[in-house]
Amino acid sequence: MTWFLLAGLLLALIACSVAAVSIGSVNLPVASVWNTIGARLTGAGPGDPLRDQVVWDIRTPRVLLAGVVGAGLSVAGVTFQAMVRNPLADPYILGVSSGASLGAVLVVAFGATALGGLGVTGAAFLTAALSVLLVYVLAQRGGRLLDSRLVLAGVAIGYLCSAATSYIQLQVSPTELHGLMFWLMGSIAGASWSDVGVPAAVIAVCTAFLLSQARNMNALMAGDDAAAGLGASVRSLRIALLVTGSLLTATAVSVVGGIGFVGLMVPHATRFLVGGDHRRVLPVAMLLGAVFLVLVDIATRTVDRPNELPVGIFTTALGVPFFLWLLRRRATGGV
Repeated sequence: MTWFLLAGLLLALIACSVAAVSIGSVNLPVASVWNTIGARLTGAGPGDPLRDQVVWDIRTPRVLLAGVVGAGLSVAGVTFQAMVRNPLADPYILGVSSGASLGAVLVVAFGATALGGLGVTGAAFLTAALSVLLVYVLAQRGGRLLDSRLVLAGVAIGYLCSAATSYIQLQVSPTELHGLMFWLMGSIAGASWSDVGVPAAVIAVCTAFLLSQARNMNALMAGDDAAAGLGASVRSLRIALLVTGSLLTATAVSVVGGIGFVGLMVPHATRFLVGGDHRRVLPVAMLLGAVFLVLVDIATRTVDRPNELPVGIFTTALGVPFFLWLLRRRATGGV
C-alpha cells in the first residue's frame, strides 16, 4: 500500500512541477515545456532561445527548489515531533525557523564577519541549533521533558529571535530592508540552479540517516523508558535528531527565508495516510511536502497576477487554523 502511495505522490509531483513551470506571468503550453526540458536533458540544441531561458534558467530551478524545501521542512517537522514526542512541534513553532532566520539575516546584513566568517547556511544552522537547544532545556523539569512547557518555550524563543531580527532590519538601508522583508516571509523568486544542489544533497543525506534511525524513532515515541528498554540510547538519539532537524531547517531557511507550518501540517497529513511508523512516514512526508510547496508556489504567482506574494503568507494562512484545530483536538484527547 505504501509503495502505491509513494508512486502516486511521485507522479503527482512530476505533474505539479510541469504545471508550475508552465504557469507564470506568461503561460506556456505543457508540450513546449516538455520539449524544452527534454532537449536540455538529451543534449539537443534549444529551440526558441527566449522560451529556453524562461523554462530552463528561470522556472525549472524555482520549481525544483520549492520541492526540495518542502521536502526538507516536512522531514524536519517529523524529526522534531519524534525528538520531543509532541505532535504540535515543528521548526516554526519551536522557534528553530526564527533562530535560523536570525543567523542568516546577520550574515546578509553585515557580511560573513558577523558570525566568525560563517556563510549564510552555516550561520543559520548555528543559530537554529542554539534556539532549539535552549527550547529543549527550558521545557525540562527534573531532567524530564514536559509537553506543557515545550510550545510555550518555543514561542518565547521564537519571539526573542524575531525581535533581534527586527532590530537588525533597522540597521540596514531602505533598499536592503525591502528585499530582506520579502525574504524573511519566504520567497522562492529568483532561484537559480546554484541554489538547488546543496539543499538537495543535505536533505537526501539527512533523510537517509533518519531512515536508518526509524526504528529508534518509533521507540522514542513510546517514551524514554520504552526506548531505553528496546536498546536505544535516548540521549544520543535526541542529540542526533536535534542536529539533523536543525540542519534541515537551516538549509531551507538559508535559501528561501522563513516558511512556517509546513513541518506541522505535512507530518500530520502523512500519519493520517500511513500511520505512525517512521519507516513509512519519512519518505511519504518528503514527497507530500514537495508536492505541497510546489502547489503553494503556484498560488503565489497566480492569486495576484502579475504581482508575486511571499510563500510564507500562504503557508501561515493555512497553518494557523490547522494549529488551532490541533490544539482543540489535543485538549479533548484527540491527538
